[in-house]
Amino acid sequence: MKVPRRKSSLPFAWFTAATIMALLGARLLYATHSPQTQEKNSADATADDQSTSLNDQTDLAVSVYNSNIALVRDVRQLLLPAGPFRLKFMDIAATVNPATVHFRSLSEPEKLGVIEQNYEYDLLEPAKLLHKYVGKEVTLVRSYQENGTTKREEVKAALLADNNGPVWKIGHDIVTGMYAESYRFPEVPANLFDRPTLLMSLENSGARKHQIEASYLAGNLSWNADYVLTVARDDKAADLDGWVTLANNSGTAFHNARLQLIAGDLNRLPVGGRTDAMEMRAMAKASPAANFQQESFSEYHLYTLGRRTSVEDKETKQISLLQGSGVPVEKIFVVNGQNFYYHNQYNPGSPQKDPVMVFYKFKNEEKTGLGMPLPAGNVRVYQKDSKGGVLFIGEDHIDHTPKEETVTVHIGNAFDVIAERKQTDYKRMDTHVWEMEFEISLRNHKDAPISVEVNEPIGGDWDMLSSTYKFTKTAAWASQFRVPVDRNGTSVLKYRIRAKW
Repeated sequence: MKVPRRKSSLPFAWFTAATIMALLGARLLYATHSPQTQEKNSADATADDQSTSLNDQTDLAVSVYNSNIALVRDVRQLLLPAGPFRLKFMDIAATVNPATVHFRSLSEPEKLGVIEQNYEYDLLEPAKLLHKYVGKEVTLVRSYQENGTTKREEVKAALLADNNGPVWKIGHDIVTGMYAESYRFPEVPANLFDRPTLLMSLENSGARKHQIEASYLAGNLSWNADYVLTVARDDKAADLDGWVTLANNSGTAFHNARLQLIAGDLNRLPVGGRTDAMEMRAMAKASPAANFQQESFSEYHLYTLGRRTSVEDKETKQISLLQGSGVPVEKIFVVNGQNFYYHNQYNPGSPQKDPVMVFYKFKNEEKTGLGMPLPAGNVRVYQKDSKGGVLFIGEDHIDHTPKEETVTVHIGNAFDVIAERKQTDYKRMDTHVWEMEFEISLRNHKDAPISVEVNEPIGGDWDMLSSTYKFTKTAAWASQFRVPVDRNGTSVLKYRIRAKW
């Protein structure tokens, strides 16, 4: 009898084993690359990251420009592992420009290299924390009243979506809206940070102990100069106190820092705005020990504070810059004519009033206690009344002023000095030639004599035919007169010109 040949089961066994392996591989692949596993791996990696905070800081220098940026140099002492690792560099300015970060080891610069760096600004806050839990389970906590007693209820819910509001799955129901008073989360996701952080991938082939420096540019750090000019009763001398007003809105505090201020017109790409400075107190006096040391730096001026200082976040502080006593000042009254006066014919019987502006002038020179290049800023002017009380009499803004240059501060218009202008003649002599005559009456109701500077912007090709007071041609298109006026008196300036346009 012929025995039937038994079929081999090997193909079936091979297929079964291969199928099982494929299914296991697919499950393993899903477990490895699923969002939940990726986040867990990220959390594990983050748990092994090195971190540094202000506790490791050994030195800090902040150089603030008067264009709303600062250069921060942060030095820290760290213990770092060998080989590649990640470092969380915390407690930096939230307004850091990541493209400007420069990280290096001061102790072994050739042994510590930067492979990659990221600026993590996705900060921990309730809305972001909730959004990170989409697809996960959260504990909802809410209170309710029962028999006059407040009780709390905890409900497990899956967050299905968080688009313009959360969508929950509670049991078999889909619930929308802010269902609970508060939420409980099992942990903080690895990609949320409680403060701005630089996350760096480094490789260390040297010693464990490193002194490192991170430098970067940060915005929303600004400074400006403020000055208090206190003028004596006789208008002959004044005291000048200069202050630096420093505003920190960078998102971090700077403690025990070496502070430098840089004044000048820095060329920058357009960014950001400006922070307003607070008003300074009128009679605050500068402390000589707090003065800045000044030096030229490139095309700028550098002011270095002779001591360390701290600036908290969201803080505005003032530091003494300079003090000058008995600075000679000159009070001047100025009348400025207008160019259109010379291109029109006016009714001779209608005098026109010109404002009489009041200025104080002084020279920025060393012999008066000044001589330091003055950064641009606001000058507030005060003067004592007859009983010794100090009153505010005006303010102005000055530009950067080098030493040995004159500072002019406009405080307002005169109350007791009147200027009236009349056009007393107007003749057309030729196609493009005119003759004009003006009369300017200056009336002084003060108890002291004054001198008024009258500036006339004539324009064109002109000649002075006659004048009752000596004139100076201050520009091709302007003349200037100095007119003395007695106390409670009147002076009349008359002049005649011939102009060609």
